[in-house]
Amino acid sequence: MYICLCHAVTDHDIRRAVVQGGARTMRDLRHQLGLCACCGRCGPEALEVLTKARNTLGARAVHIDLPPVAVDEPATARRSA
Repeated sequence: MYICLCHAVTDHDIRRAVVQGGARTMRDLRHQLGLCACCGRCGPEALEVLTKARNTLGARAVHIDLPPVAVDEPATARRSA
């Protein structure tokens, strides 16, 4: 569905800007997509789509494999150096 007729921005474009472009605020959407830069009528609906998109992202667990740390001397000896 078109949200901004001035710049032909759809709700899909807004969700993509959140997921791929990192948009978190209306200002981010204005910079990335041009929303609310002309007449401003798209503001309320754009904000609603932005809010829903941010809420559906949620936090995802990230696992990072780090190399093991070599233990060749006691930790107290490393601190005093």
